[in-house]
Amino acid sequence: MSVSERTAEIHRVTGETDVRVALNLDGTGRCQVATGVPFLDHMLHQLASHGLLDLEISATGDTHIDDHHSNEDVGIAVGQALAQALGDRRGIHRFGHFVAPLDEALVQVALDCSGRPHLSYGLVIPAQRIGSYDTELVKEFFVAVVNNSGLTLHIRQLDGVNSHHIVEACFKAFARALRLAVEIDPRRAGSVPSSKGVLERAGA
Repeated sequence: MSVSERTAEIHRVTGETDVRVALNLDGTGRCQVATGVPFLDHMLHQLASHGLLDLEISATGDTHIDDHHSNEDVGIAVGQALAQALGDRRGIHRFGHFVAPLDEALVQVALDCSGRPHLSYGLVIPAQRIGSYDTELVKEFFVAVVNNSGLTLHIRQLDGVNSHHIVEACFKAFARALRLAVEIDPRRAGSVPSSKGVLERAGA
């Protein structure tokens, strides 16, 4: 897979949601998202802007009940798009790490494009809601992304008392760590970044 082909399009339809995602790993941060969940839209803009991903997402769902299904299914589709765009993960740096401050909040993210899904989640968010968004859904979003992208993801909250700041710092740190991990390593010469010579994909 060449650099110019590191794109993906996902269309996920269930009885609860209809989600479309278009992703370009080698973008400029262009973002057009409308998930029906305003705070999630705000966080996805952080992901695109700081990860330099081109991201288009449209979603409709049963948000008249709550935001759970839309939040989760957008996470699933984003994870699937990441896996599709990465392909066999040839030539990438593979690992990424970033610590993002936002005022009093400080969040550390480390990740590995390993093909083996794992989430270690350490956010302690004081408020139950940010606007209308249930803060329990932050973890559910990352669970969905990890399980469908094959990322190993560690999230640690080092400081923070403001719920909005904590979550936004998390998404910014994730974006920058992901950018580092998926960028092409010029010294890798197109090889798979594993001593085994292969990186397992999610679901393989």
